[in-house]
Amino acid sequence: MSPNKACPVILSSIPGARILLFRHPVAGVQLVKGTIEKGETPAETALRELSEESGIAAASVVSDLGCWDAGHLDQIWSFQLCFTHASLPEQWAHLTLDDHGHTFNFFWAPLDNLPYDDCHPVFRRALRFLAARLTARGFVLAHDQSSDTSAEGPT
Repeated sequence: MSPNKACPVILSSIPGARILLFRHPVAGVQLVKGTIEKGETPAETALRELSEESGIAAASVVSDLGCWDAGHLDQIWSFQLCFTHASLPEQWAHLTLDDHGHTFNFFWAPLDNLPYDDCHPVFRRALRFLAARLTARGFVLAHDQSSDTSAEGPT
């Protein structure tokens, strides 16, 4: 399976398994995702898309989580687990220039309580796949009530 889309996956650095998602003003809750351009690796695309869509420029890929057939428009997604080099806030907004100037509102969602009802069906399926993959890799799916109030914004 050769991927044509890349999806950076960011997990919270504080205890409790939470994943970074955003609310698109028109299309609901989503993961960051973008097209793999000619000559790019999935990891390079994931980091580029992360910067473009969230404003997070200081990150690195730590693990390839595998590919998934979206069953939508012949899309094969490559999930790349990423680490950010700075703490991130509980939520923030980022104006993206590559999606017609939309403002994306980022937030952390617990892996054991994902907002499926707010997602397009493709993203619902993607999150189910990803939660299963992260569980298989040993990530704990326990909701943690703490918050990181000292975190800095995206870099």
